[in-house]
Amino acid sequence: MKKSRTLKAPYLFIAPALLLLLLFSIIPIFVAFFISFTDMSLVGLADWSKINFVSFDNYQEIISDPVFLKSIQNTIFYVVLGVPLVIVMSLGLALMINFGKNKIFSAFRMIFYTPAITNVVAVAVVFSYLYNPSFGFLNYLLSLVHLPAVPWLTDPTIAKISLIILGVWRAVGANMLIFLAAIQGIPKELYEAASLDGASKKAQIFYITIPSLRFSTFFVTVTTLIGWLQFFEEPFVMTNGGPLDSTTSVALFIYRNGFQFSKFGYAAAGSFILFAVIILVTLFQFRMQKRNFENQL
Repeated sequence: MKKSRTLKAPYLFIAPALLLLLLFSIIPIFVAFFISFTDMSLVGLADWSKINFVSFDNYQEIISDPVFLKSIQNTIFYVVLGVPLVIVMSLGLALMINFGKNKIFSAFRMIFYTPAITNVVAVAVVFSYLYNPSFGFLNYLLSLVHLPAVPWLTDPTIAKISLIILGVWRAVGANMLIFLAAIQGIPKELYEAASLDGASKKAQIFYITIPSLRFSTFFVTVTTLIGWLQFFEEPFVMTNGGPLDSTTSVALFIYRNGFQFSKFGYAAAGSFILFAVIILVTLFQFRMQKRNFENQL
């Protein structure tokens, strides 16, 4: 009897978390998947008899929607530029803070982490003033060196880059702490042995520190890539997808159709396309990580 209670005890502890996961994650996923095959809208919410099953019509329509295709291109642009920048800058800051000798490097930990916990709306207001074409601080600095003003949020390409700058600024701090914790977990004996062999600090970083961070780098890469595939707050608050949908991400496209146009079925179809892409990309990364680990063995 005691053995049976012992076996059941762990399940009792995790039951509340599993129940919350079931109610607020798993069940809504299946409900949204069903909705993606219907023409559900606000009318359908008021009267379920108005909901019609449309089979794959939503998916067929969305893959030919020019705005959706443009949002895919924009999201790829965000991922290709944003993900490497976040990883490189986070790792660089973690190395600087960990190996820096000056006491000011301890303060840098808090300084660079602050953007990660700052409200995105407040940040967007500040960056809107920085990017303002008429009286923005960035264009003011350019005018001091007699350079022309930059249309930070009105040119299609420059607007995307401006949002990436904001997104990287907000994402670097949290990933920096992950790298910093991983660096501090590396055994000190490795550095002592390398010093005895005459290895310089630069050599120790390249041949001890960075190779020892492969698992934390993999974790940061996966989470950062997923975050940029779901890039939403910055284009929503700063540009609302403009100009001419040049900054509309897939997540913003889904939000716009679901909550502004009340096309819930259409938005659900878009969300599952994004969901499938995230799953495939994540599985690919896990497969590559496993292959690299096997090659190292």
